[in-house]
Amino acid sequence: MRRARLILLFVFLVAEGFTTAPTAASFSQARRTRKTAAANENGRVETLQFESKLVGKPLPYNVILPRDYNTARTSRYPVLYLLHGLAGHYNDWITRTNIADYAAQYRLIVVMPEGNNSWYVDSATVPTDKYESYILQELIPDVQRRYRTIEARYGRAIAGLSMGGYGAFKFGLKYPDWFAFAGSVSGAFAVTNYTEKETGKGAAWETFLKLFGPVGSETRQKNDLFELVQLITPGQVTSLPYLYFDCGTEDAPVIFNSNHELDERMLQKKIPHEYRELPGNHSWGYWDSQVQELLKIAAQKIRASSAPRQTGKRVAQAKVNTQQGLI
Repeated sequence: MRRARLILLFVFLVAEGFTTAPTAASFSQARRTRKTAAANENGRVETLQFESKLVGKPLPYNVILPRDYNTARTSRYPVLYLLHGLAGHYNDWITRTNIADYAAQYRLIVVMPEGNNSWYVDSATVPTDKYESYILQELIPDVQRRYRTIEARYGRAIAGLSMGGYGAFKFGLKYPDWFAFAGSVSGAFAVTNYTEKETGKGAAWETFLKLFGPVGSETRQKNDLFELVQLITPGQVTSLPYLYFDCGTEDAPVIFNSNHELDERMLQKKIPHEYRELPGNHSWGYWDSQVQELLKIAAQKIRASSAPRQTGKRVAQAKVNTQQGLI
């Protein structure tokens, strides 16, 4: 039964944009298209065609500019890098949420890169699959060349959903000097803990071997969020970005439980963070709602990154029932 549930999970993750019953937070595709078109007409949404030398293929990315970007010609802006989920692409946030409207409230640039199904790591076995290096060595420098950005840690944030939530936290924990804030919605945090016994033989397991290497390998450990948290010393805590994450209580148990466990680990280590368990599942209705919180908290933490920081806390907690979920 456990194996069957985890095999189903891979189907679930691969189809992260699966159709669910309409929710109050859902928007019709036509309405989103009209709003995206309006944002484009105002010059706020741009698509950049970038040729990655590290990955060896085109990796386009979308950019949402602040309302006053074209008029306040001497201003520099903080940047939020927003990562998509598994089986998704750089267009997802623009076409499946109202993020262009939500971002208009803040004086920050939002960058949404192409990550394919990379989990935002440098592959353990494929030399050209260097998506972690791409973000740091190519994407961020390219954004800084093209736009008037704040080119310091206090002006840089990273966040994402599911696979992108894992990626954002990995960047925040591995490279704290780069980011003042790291955020996750429905983060698939336990990805490095999957084994062949749990996934079954086949394409899913082969993909994980290519990305992370064998179970227990150094490459797995370097990309394991729980291991990264465990290795943080009390002296290193103050150098970390502010960490925010949330998860729907009706999400898949393996997703929900990994979020809950990461929260517990951070509480034990007294790592400043904010964790929310909220009604919702692994769907675009939930992500459209919660990206608004990501934007709000990222804007606050970038602006106040030098202010005194709180210890870890869990807020807005709904009743937890780990026996419920989608699989």
